[in-house]
Amino acid sequence: QVQFVESGGGLVQPGGSLRLSCAASQSIFTFWAMGWYRQAPGKQRDLVAQITSGGSTTYADSVKGRFTISRDYASNTVYLQMNSLKPEDTAVYYCHPPTGQYWGQGTQVTVSS
Repeated sequence: QVQFVESGGGLVQPGGSLRLSCAASQSIFTFWAMGWYRQAPGKQRDLVAQITSGGSTTYADSVKGRFTISRDYASNTVYLQMNSLKPEDTAVYYCHPPTGQYWGQGTQVTVSS
């Protein structure tokens, strides 16, 4: 079964940037798309960005223009570049394909002054 390991989270001030990485234990080409999800305390897990095998990207309205998703098939890694971070971006971030149950531990992002 595929495993995903997220990293790159941390504490950042409002307006700052972070780059998240997600390393997969097998080829991500297996999946027709990969996404980044986030879950804030007391809230449901939501999709924030998705990239298809063809390279098409979609973003939640709340992150459009600030976040950029990308992937590297050679290293089986998915990235999320996050700029102009806001306190409301605080959450645990996970990468995951559209279907299945392969949730990893996630990486905590905290935006605070």
